[in-house]
Amino acid sequence: MPGTPRWHAGAGRLAAGGTLVAAVALLPWLSGTDPALTVLRARSADQAPTPEQLTTVREELGLDQGPLPHLLHWLGGLPRGDAGTSWVSGTPVLPEVLNALGVSVTLMLATLVVTIAVAALVSARTLHLGTRRLLHEHRTGTVAAPVAALPKFLLASLLSTVFGVWLGWFPPGGWTGPASMVLPALALGVPSGAIIGGLLDHALPATFGEPWVRTWHAAGFRPGRIARPALRRALAGVLPQLVPSVVSLVGGAVAVEKIFNIPGLGRLALDSALAQDLPLLQTATLLLALLGVAAGLLIKALRRGLLGPALRDGELAAAPALRHHRSTGRLLGGCAVALLTIVFIGLLRDPLQVDTAARLVPPSVAHPLGTDALGRDMLARLGHGALRTAGVAFAVTAVSVVLGILLGMAGQAGAGLTEVMSTLPAVLTGLLTTAVTGPSVWGAACAVCLVGWTPYAAQTAALLEQERATGYLQASISFGAGPAHLLRHHLLPAILPAVVRNALLRLPTTVLVLASLGFLGLGEQPPTPEWGRLLSENQPYLELAPWATLGPAGALILLSVLAAAASPTRWKTDRRER
Repeated sequence: MPGTPRWHAGAGRLAAGGTLVAAVALLPWLSGTDPALTVLRARSADQAPTPEQLTTVREELGLDQGPLPHLLHWLGGLPRGDAGTSWVSGTPVLPEVLNALGVSVTLMLATLVVTIAVAALVSARTLHLGTRRLLHEHRTGTVAAPVAALPKFLLASLLSTVFGVWLGWFPPGGWTGPASMVLPALALGVPSGAIIGGLLDHALPATFGEPWVRTWHAAGFRPGRIARPALRRALAGVLPQLVPSVVSLVGGAVAVEKIFNIPGLGRLALDSALAQDLPLLQTATLLLALLGVAAGLLIKALRRGLLGPALRDGELAAAPALRHHRSTGRLLGGCAVALLTIVFIGLLRDPLQVDTAARLVPPSVAHPLGTDALGRDMLARLGHGALRTAGVAFAVTAVSVVLGILLGMAGQAGAGLTEVMSTLPAVLTGLLTTAVTGPSVWGAACAVCLVGWTPYAAQTAALLEQERATGYLQASISFGAGPAHLLRHHLLPAILPAVVRNALLRLPTTVLVLASLGFLGLGEQPPTPEWGRLLSENQPYLELAPWATLGPAGALILLSVLAAAASPTRWKTDRRER
């Protein structure tokens, strides 16, 4: 099938980058808050500045001229290496942003090592069985699901407390040397590795069912000889997920950077956005976009190297459909019963009743999951928050999947847009969206959708490229199949199960991102009992009262395992049954 001209990717990158920088430049004027007031408070913490002080700041920053002159002045200085000066500190922007970028990239590389190690552990059993022709059914990946559901900020607090404070093995905070990277890299890399490993664990069985594997087995090749090309084949479809899962942590690891007091780019971008320090925010956003483009191009080259000439010559094999493991139904039923029981019992209790005499009490007959810092029953808050949490998260995930599939099918233009948007923190889009819509749960949902489609677009584009290089598709075209027939009967059935499974593995992450926006005042507001917000509210009491976070974390893990067990493997079509 003819491809999209390569210049479309460059046009997509320029359009996305230009729109993004322009949107950031409008933030002070969209927010409805006087930027002079915000900047002055960030400078001096003065809560009641005089009109004369505000007028002086407006004249100093040129706010009366509007956003366009400022944007043009900032763009004009970039070719000279001048990104302006900070509105708050008055120091040059570029050195500060480059220092933060260096810290974040270093942490990202350490996180990548952890991610690869965890992904290898998750998929090792499937790889071992597949090379020995012992893999006859597709497992559900339920090992990866609970690990992928671990909240990064909660894991960071736990690691800092246990290994930093109690045992003293690693620094509990700061950025002083290689030892400082260990705990934050684990907090970020373990859930990310579980997502990548789960996707790889899902791709390997289909690879081992391809005809060339059976031929190699019949020819007497050793398992180790078969494992290497099989792993290359499966990795090609998973590799694009490194950008939204690992590279995006450069700007998206704000909570972990705050817990460990790391001066990274995500924390710098958030602080500058809250202070409306426009030169700092614009420069950080531009560097994040450039990093996404560079990472996208590198991963695309690696994918093509892994697949080799078969991708170019249209000689990839079609993967067969596999059955679910026999234990899937039992696991699905067990998780559903446990989750429904928690929700039903919780709905019978009052989630808003405050009992200051029962603050942070441990689990008991009266309070099976304990109470929070205000004495509210955790079981009641879990039950009443279930429908809202799951409903909003599923709605956001569904919209993101649809957008991702559509943009992933857009060819090179969609690829350029995906690269630019993949590293953008959801917190920044939340600030932009809230500036227009005001703080609300659906405003936060729109903000997550603006960046949440990127993993699915990257996966869709990669899988489509591989499917179009298979022999059966070339045969269908030679028999006169048109684009609509190919899309309906071949391409969509091949990519949808993998994309849906990816979305279900990322469902807990969506819940937590929505919670982080609510915690910043951009989304769901208290006292609404939303699961992610329950984790955020009780995270400071992790050492004193771990049960306050154990309940919502356990419910989130149950939801993740339930989603993974219910996810499809690979849909059967006519051409796979022949």
